[in-house]
Amino acid sequence: MFTGIVEELGEVVGKEDLADAARFVIRGPVVTADAGHGDSIAVNGVCLTVVEVLPGGRFSADVMAETLDRSSLGGLRVGAAVNLERAAAVNSRLGGHIVQGHVDGTGTVLTRTPSQHWEVVRFSLPAALARYLVEKGSITVDGTSLTVSGLGRDDDGDWFEVSLIPTTLAATTLGRAGVGGTVNLEVDVLAKYVERLLAARAGE
Repeated sequence: MFTGIVEELGEVVGKEDLADAARFVIRGPVVTADAGHGDSIAVNGVCLTVVEVLPGGRFSADVMAETLDRSSLGGLRVGAAVNLERAAAVNSRLGGHIVQGHVDGTGTVLTRTPSQHWEVVRFSLPAALARYLVEKGSITVDGTSLTVSGLGRDDDGDWFEVSLIPTTLAATTLGRAGVGGTVNLEVDVLAKYVERLLAARAGE
């Protein structure tokens, strides 16, 4: 379980393509400081299991084909920056919201509108996920817990907007995500549970 508060910008320093998977080596001195084999680290919002902690603040992780196909990790190349977060400790403050590290789908950066003190970024949203978003609600974009500042639909489909402060722009990959880039999306799991419970009650 995570909170969507990115701890550091890491870097992909190695990638080995396997028959039905890929092994990544990622540099992240902060998240590896107390990491061990089997620990969970979110990489761009995808929960990965540490295979090995390596010298130089690096760790390796295996990613199966399904995850590569359903997230943006399949497109990562050596040198790419990634958002990193260790699993939440039960005695820590929940700075963001409850994040599982299970990607629900991907979106595309549609527009970026800079202002003096923040930047509004609009993302496309798969139609199947649109019902889980509400204005001022939470969504995870590439592992970053964000507040939905706007929602809409046009001829090209559903979209949502977030307003990014300078800290988020500087400390996460969202500050450098260009228009047309792909991002991982995870909707609020509580909304999915509520939907499931209400559907069951309606069936009764």
